[in-house]
Amino acid sequence: MTRMHLLVLYDITDDRVRAMVACACEDYGLDRIQYSAFCGQLSRNLQEELMLKMSRLLGDKAGRIQLVPIAADDWKRRMEVINHA
Repeated sequence: MTRMHLLVLYDITDDRVRAMVACACEDYGLDRIQYSAFCGQLSRNLQEELMLKMSRLLGDKAGRIQLVPIAADDWKRRMEVINHA
C-alpha cells in the first residue's frame, strides 16, 4: 500500500466540529502544522476514509475541508521557516 504526502486544510465555523475534525486528523497520525492545517502520509484508501469521516463530522454545518495530495518530489522541494522563540 503506497502512502503519499498530503495536506489537510479546513475552515469550519463551529468550534465543536472543528475540534472533532482536528482529532480525526490526529487519529490518522497526521501532524498539526497550523491551527487548521495538518500534514502527513496516508494511503489512498485511508485518505478516502478520513475524508468520509470528516464529511460526516461536518454534517450540515458551514465549512470547507480540503485534502491535497503532494507528489514525493514536490514534498522534498518544500520550504519552511520554523522559529521556536
